[in-house]
Amino acid sequence: QLQLVESGGGLVQPGGSLRLSCAASGRTVNSYNMNWFRQAPGKEREFVAAISGSGRSTSYVDSVKGRFTISRDNAKNTVYLQMNSLKPEDTAVYYCNVGAYGMDYWGKGTLVTVSS
Repeated sequence: QLQLVESGGGLVQPGGSLRLSCAASGRTVNSYNMNWFRQAPGKEREFVAAISGSGRSTSYVDSVKGRFTISRDNAKNTVYLQMNSLKPEDTAVYYCNVGAYGMDYWGKGTLVTVSS
């Protein structure tokens, strides 16, 4: 059974940085696109970033372009989200997602709070 576990969230001041990790276990995700989503309080879950299986192709929601970078280490079965120049509106629970082996998998999320 494939499991995704996010880590790296926390409290950070505006303008600060955090690096989120999503570790997959149980099965390899190396061939699959991996995604980050987020859900702010009182709002619907939204797409943040995606990366292809090879890592050569990435995409981002407009609001994080130039500030966030998605990457992956297939040897570690892990995907990352480097978040720089954080803003209060980036406050949310961040979720890792993959569509693999005919199913849609989600982690339980990691909370990012951007506040002074």
